[in-house]
Amino acid sequence: MRNDLPTADAIAGKPRLDVHNSDVPVVCRACEARHRGICGALTPQELTRLSRHTVKQTVAGDGAIVSSGEDFRHYSNILAGVVKLTRLMADGRQQIVGLQFAPDFVGRPFRSFSETTAEAATDVKLCSFPKQVMDEMIAHSPDLERRLYQQALDELDEAREWIFALGRKTAAEKVASFLLMIAENVDPEAPSGDRPIRFEIPLKRADIADFLGLTIETVSRQITRLRKAGVIVVENNRTVTVPDLERLRARCEVDAA
Repeated sequence: MRNDLPTADAIAGKPRLDVHNSDVPVVCRACEARHRGICGALTPQELTRLSRHTVKQTVAGDGAIVSSGEDFRHYSNILAGVVKLTRLMADGRQQIVGLQFAPDFVGRPFRSFSETTAEAATDVKLCSFPKQVMDEMIAHSPDLERRLYQQALDELDEAREWIFALGRKTAAEKVASFLLMIAENVDPEAPSGDRPIRFEIPLKRADIADFLGLTIETVSRQITRLRKAGVIVVENNRTVTVPDLERLRARCEVDAA
């Protein structure tokens, strides 16, 4: 979830929930994604109830989290790592349709099954809880429902941005936009690019090509161009450092060929 939506208490002038409050379960106070995820909309009492049912797990890279057509029995918050969302056609062709990062919510409220497959693009840490428990909380918590709507709207905005990128941007701009998306999500606290950002590219070159509608050779060529221009530093083929986020952002809008 990219943007925090004010809760009803915040709108009414009431103080936001303190994540260090002693009434908040210890497991939640120590949660990596607690303050930015959907659980930030829950009261201490609701968190206590939910924590009785939560299970933390790690899914290794390429492992399945939710399969297409599978009935939802659990939802999850992403605590760390990157989740890849894919759609599969009847003839076996596959398309990556999105990526999710901490503290995004994995699941589809108000629907009993998934139309996409969620896989771990990297090793992923999840906090999972039963669908029934969360659905009951959604029905009784306007703040939680509002937070989920906000994530849905954020994902809609991102989908529109990628439609624009795939339809109008050059290959250079597409690759730069992909790297910017990763950089901004692995370090959401870096608003102005005032410090280097270092991350592992979560997808293989073939998957990046699939996601961007390019060939593997084109993806590799554009990454090399960015490296030679000093926009990124690449180590071991997968580790990327962005010295200046604004320089990378500029490459997303103007093809510097």
